[in-house]
Amino acid sequence: MGYSINELQGFPIWTALITPFFDDGRIDFEILEQLVMAQSQAQNGILLLGSTGEGINIPLKQKKAVISFCTQMDIKVPIMVGLGGFLLDEQLHFMNYCDGKGVDAFLLVAPIYAKPKKEGQLAWFSHLMRATKTPCMLYNVPSRTGIHMDPEEPAHIFTKFPHYLGLKEASGNMDYVRAFKAAAPKSPLYCGDDNLIIEFVAEGAIGHISVASNIWPEKTHDYWNLCGLDPSKLPKNWVSIVDTLFHAPSPIPVKAIMHHKGQIRSAYVRLPLELNDLQPETLQTLIEADKILQGWGS
Repeated sequence: MGYSINELQGFPIWTALITPFFDDGRIDFEILEQLVMAQSQAQNGILLLGSTGEGINIPLKQKKAVISFCTQMDIKVPIMVGLGGFLLDEQLHFMNYCDGKGVDAFLLVAPIYAKPKKEGQLAWFSHLMRATKTPCMLYNVPSRTGIHMDPEEPAHIFTKFPHYLGLKEASGNMDYVRAFKAAAPKSPLYCGDDNLIIEFVAEGAIGHISVASNIWPEKTHDYWNLCGLDPSKLPKNWVSIVDTLFHAPSPIPVKAIMHHKGQIRSAYVRLPLELNDLQPETLQTLIEADKILQGWGS
């Protein structure tokens, strides 16, 4: 624990880790330990309790249990924690708890549902960042929050807070990526879409926060490296494969294929997510995709 900004930025892949459950909804800590160790062995940073980790669906007491458990593990990679919602006092309380456990970074998403404009967004992020000295990354994900982050927000935060880590951009629209780059050219950029890695690399991204790396930790790392070194060696069907992971709300597809592969005991997701939202053909497509990727990479 205790990584500097430069050290954190030296990890190009961060896995938005799923939270494994038993069929009755209890957190499966034995499997969680295995998943964390697999990411550590692949040298991927770990994001806990993001949207893929169902952080918004997990009560505060259980979120604290996840943080306490994972920060006590002997791993060689940093841990980032997702903060999401719109109750400021609850966010500050959880942030303070995480700081006490020695987490390495926070991922700050725009508040959901309220749809604040520019000044409200700036006040929200600034309030959270003043409450901690731990490095913080901003997160633009309009499909989940209902708003696009104002492109000038990273520029404001970058100049005011030395513990600003960068921006995770997951709008799925490269025009928005370029707008952020134009407003804040020096702000470190992270890809938030598994199907756009090569495009983000071309725009100067220094890292990627991935859903696909839950299933393929090393393969995703290999893909990132080859985007900068030798794109001719990239698997040509990568984009279609990772697109399938979002044919139902994340993490439903990724949990389904991980359960099929035996990486987790149960594909259980918490309401309002529902496993029946996954079509059988989607899982079959992922099973075939997994066979393809097994034969590619290092």
